[in-house]
Amino acid sequence: MTSTHPRKRPRRRGEIPHGPQQDTGLQQIRDALPPAPEPCTVEPAPRPVGEEVPWELLALVTHHCRRISAYLACVQRLQTLHGDSMKPWQRLVLYALTDALADNHLLVGTLAAYLQRQDLDADLLRRYLQSPDPDRYITCEAVQHLDGLTGAVPEEAAEPVWTTVGGHVARDGS
Repeated sequence: MTSTHPRKRPRRRGEIPHGPQQDTGLQQIRDALPPAPEPCTVEPAPRPVGEEVPWELLALVTHHCRRISAYLACVQRLQTLHGDSMKPWQRLVLYALTDALADNHLLVGTLAAYLQRQDLDADLLRRYLQSPDPDRYITCEAVQHLDGLTGAVPEEAAEPVWTTVGGHVARDGS
């Protein structure tokens, strides 16, 4: 049965890249990411794990996803608060988006460092990161965050900030 009602708005096919085109574009962005200024390689020190995802990793993902979602919600909210004024809008939107990006980068790096510490095959890690170079993500901050999350003893005399944050994430569960 065909409808007798015309569409309110014609469908725009092909205007927004999707599927393989978008995937290729995203891969180009990932490939253009520079290596971290001080990349770290984590020495293998596997902890016994079963088939289940360790609770620390679940807490880590939950913590960062909440933070990233809050930043993105802020960006959407700014449209209504400052949609008529470019200067505050651009400043606040870029602050929130770069904070979300930094949080996402730290999350990816911490998970990659965990997998590297679990002695995951390097080629497999590169495939999971969709990058020829895991050093784009595994930074000293990510390793410090992982140390706090897993209760590893930091090498520095004073505990780095990300070690402390990782410890809080592990302790609080989110």
